[in-house]
Amino acid sequence: MLRVREGQDAAFGELVNRYQNRLVSVFMHLIGDRGVAEDLTQDVFLRIYRARNGYEPTAKFSTWVFRIAQNLASSDRRSKGRRKEVPLKTTDSGSLGARPQEQLFKEKSALMPTRQIDRGELQERVQSALETLNERQKLAILLHKFEEMSYDDIAETMEMTPSAVKSLLSRARESLRAQMESYMK
Repeated sequence: MLRVREGQDAAFGELVNRYQNRLVSVFMHLIGDRGVAEDLTQDVFLRIYRARNGYEPTAKFSTWVFRIAQNLASSDRRSKGRRKEVPLKTTDSGSLGARPQEQLFKEKSALMPTRQIDRGELQERVQSALETLNERQKLAILLHKFEEMSYDDIAETMEMTPSAVKSLLSRARESLRAQMESYMK
């Protein structure tokens, strides 16, 4: 980021390459819509680029990036709460039948081994269990497990103390354990 601040545009491209997929993944888990996740990721990079001249490395760059992401996800959820939207299911394809991508997926899924189906079912259960967590718990789990951030880094990102992060993660794990217990028997 210091190179970006100095005007090296290639360095910004490196940051995008390094963080783009990670941010889309975090947003997907928080928001649940790939298009929105990609838009929010683009917005993160736009904010980073706009702030490049005033950037001061007071914390890890990743901490700063995920704090921006957290703020954008919170704003998106608040604005959705004010809007009345009707989500369409991907299976709602209209009178012409399934979309070609859906047809291709259905054809391929028929060829998958049983263990692939079991793994997919487990992933759906885990995703469903994650959806039961509140916003802060979900973000803490994502940052800790998927981004492998330390308690201190998560605390800085979420503007909490490390002990509060430990407590938050403990409650989140307990909630996930309770949600998954019936499935794992």
